[in-house]
Amino acid sequence: MRIAVAGGTGWIGRRVVDSVRARGHEPVVIARSRGVDLIRGTGLDEALTDVAAVIDVTNRSTISRKRSVNFFGTVTGNLLAAGRRAGVRHHVALSVVGVDRVGFGYYAGKRRQEELVLDGRVPATVLRSTQFHEFAAQRAAYRGPIVAVPQVLSQPIAAHEVARCLVDLAVAEPAGLVPDIAGPQQLRMPDMARRLLRFRGSHRVVLPVRLPGATGRAMAGGALLPTGPGPRGMQTFDQWLASPAARSTTRKVR
Repeated sequence: MRIAVAGGTGWIGRRVVDSVRARGHEPVVIARSRGVDLIRGTGLDEALTDVAAVIDVTNRSTISRKRSVNFFGTVTGNLLAAGRRAGVRHHVALSVVGVDRVGFGYYAGKRRQEELVLDGRVPATVLRSTQFHEFAAQRAAYRGPIVAVPQVLSQPIAAHEVARCLVDLAVAEPAGLVPDIAGPQQLRMPDMARRLLRFRGSHRVVLPVRLPGATGRAMAGGALLPTGPGPRGMQTFDQWLASPAARSTTRKVR
């Protein structure tokens, strides 16, 4: 089975591509470096030839509502249109737990993506995930003696476990919005950053910062947690800390 991974050269995309291969399927990497421009839509028709399913893990890091909506709206629209022309049987999109409860600019784009996918003419599945363990490493990557970390209550999960779940969904029947996937334990982001820094031997100070207004209250109060049963990852944050990934993660993740 040929499975296209949109954003397949990115941080989570590479893990999805590995999971596609591990399941014995053929990954088709969709990225600008592979000759496909998802904003303009060029190269998509050729890339989706004989593709049965598309897994969309494209991303743009921004807090701007306008930029997020424009990016996810354009990319998703182009993927769906090309997928319909190519006869793609299943479109799977990765979203974020809490996008419907938190008024954050980035999440507005993810909501637009969900709307397009679920209302589109290509049979689809949307998986919402909590933040990855590596999100704490993203915050700690900023230089300086003080590390500002948002007051976020989350249920972090290992990225490779989300990648495997996306592939499992892609080879199954389209299911619409499926139950949220999350990690095995609830943690606060500043605590995660402190533990990561100490594990790395750093004595930098973590400064918890609450985002202003309703958005900050929602993130600190648990709006990014799953509200019902669903798949749960096995790897705890401490287990992730002991893995090679924790020592090497410096690239931006969502």
